[in-house]
Amino acid sequence: MSPLLLAAAYALDRLIGDPPRLPHPVRWMGAAIAAGERLLRPLARGPATTFLVGAALTLALVGLSYGGSLLALRELCRWSPAGGAMVATYLAATTLATRDLLDETASVVSRLLAGDLPGARRRVARIVGRDTDALSESEVCRAAVETLAESASDGIIAPLFYLAVGGVPAALAYKAVNTLDSCIGHADERYFWFGKFAARLDDIANLIPARLTAALVVVAAWLSGDDWRGALRVWFRDAHRHASPNAGRPEAALAGALGVRLGGVNHYGGVPATTAFLGDARRPLDIAAVEAARRLVSSVSWLGFAAALAFCLWSVQ
Repeated sequence: MSPLLLAAAYALDRLIGDPPRLPHPVRWMGAAIAAGERLLRPLARGPATTFLVGAALTLALVGLSYGGSLLALRELCRWSPAGGAMVATYLAATTLATRDLLDETASVVSRLLAGDLPGARRRVARIVGRDTDALSESEVCRAAVETLAESASDGIIAPLFYLAVGGVPAALAYKAVNTLDSCIGHADERYFWFGKFAARLDDIANLIPARLTAALVVVAAWLSGDDWRGALRVWFRDAHRHASPNAGRPEAALAGALGVRLGGVNHYGGVPATTAFLGDARRPLDIAAVEAARRLVSSVSWLGFAAALAFCLWSVQ
């Protein structure tokens, strides 16, 4: 990707995030997934056919996201280079989530500082999938920190990685995989087979970015004077305990850098689910911990951008 376009896209995301009134590819992807499921579900007669139609939906959306954007941008740039550059910059910015992630978690903090626990629960519900109605203040803080860690990978570093190595089409294809995993990549009865291919593809797509994110957490902690040794130690000690082959890496590294313990019991639709503990409870999971996590994730974002920009500059030589 052009270094200039990457810099413009990153700046656009940091400045305005994703205004709800502007068109957004992820919303289109979500609508396409819902329509595709309605169309293909009647063809599913058993585990094998359910897996195949789910895989077909996944491959179709990922292929369309990559191929469609590649052809559209190529033709647009041929017709109007300036217009093509502007559209490419906007599409690249939509794959990034630094501003929205930091803003959403800041709103959780502001509600907690105001003593508005119900408001903090409602705010954190916007960025997590677990039930939030009965969360304590500490559990709200844990949810925010865990989301910061996971989203640092799939909302910041992974898109930067794919923008750097494959441009806008690769980043949009990644967002398609990530959106598919969010919509259908569940282990419940309804989606176990239908979303299995999407879930495994998401695991593969995040294999490198998740580990890059954990490494950047260590670097960010070192630069900021936080516990980078703890980040490194907990990453290698605890990450494998997480049910996800990827999410545990940045979560464990961030837990170690902050000196907190993540994981525990979450509820989804009223059903309890226990996640592995990551880190050591050397400090409480409180507002200060969320603020420290936000600061580190912002640094991780800047470091990831710098690395992606350096790669783009090197690749055009």
